[in-house]
Amino acid sequence: MTDTQTKRPPAPHAAERARTIAARGGQAALLPQAGNRTSPLFHHVRPCGTTVLLLPDEHPLVGQLWQAPRTEVTAMLEIADQAPVPLREPVRGLLWLTGWVAALDDREAREEVVAIAETRPDHRLLDVGHGVSVLRLTPASMVIADAEGTSSIRPEQFASAAPDPFCRNEDHWLRHLEMAHRDVVGQLARHLPEELRKGHVRPLGLDRFGLRLRVEAECDDHDVRIAFSKPVDTAQELAAELRRLMGCPFLSQR
Repeated sequence: MTDTQTKRPPAPHAAERARTIAARGGQAALLPQAGNRTSPLFHHVRPCGTTVLLLPDEHPLVGQLWQAPRTEVTAMLEIADQAPVPLREPVRGLLWLTGWVAALDDREAREEVVAIAETRPDHRLLDVGHGVSVLRLTPASMVIADAEGTSSIRPEQFASAAPDPFCRNEDHWLRHLEMAHRDVVGQLARHLPEELRKGHVRPLGLDRFGLRLRVEAECDDHDVRIAFSKPVDTAQELAAELRRLMGCPFLSQR
């Protein structure tokens, strides 16, 4: 993908983008320092960056962590931020959390599962203690890579940031825009550089600073951020900014 603008419009800072990827809960892969890449059954990143992972009891890493005396291993968790619409290159960003992984005993595991279920109920949590073990990753460093660039983030920066206010609804809104309002996408495409307007324009992302479009051209893909006139925090403010970008006074909010 290539950046089509020399002067970058306003965008969320790195820690906020990292919190957003974590909150969206995309596909994850765990890479122990000594071991094979594996996909956890479930992962949950806390606001402080500490991450709870579920793995089958029979996984080699679980056995390694339960060796006497109990030990920790260095590992990296990779979380991929997937676009909500089908694209040739669907990954919008990657978040890497590197630190130490430890296995939790029955009491610790139960406490973690109960705490997660209060804010993020998930049927996979019911498998804990029934063939599934709970691990905890304590991060020492974090790195985010996306269209805005690659940045290192300290855990305290991650903890002090907040996810984008629209991250929970973004998938639904962009899919609806793609499937039911191609005319709106066409009007938004007027803000693209003229040389890109003949490509296949797709809704790529949405945050409080603006809208992102992906242009799938014949030989390359281009991502363009279209900035709002000011950061927005509510659905009403977002609708007003979209109406402004479209150049019309009304916009269906279905």
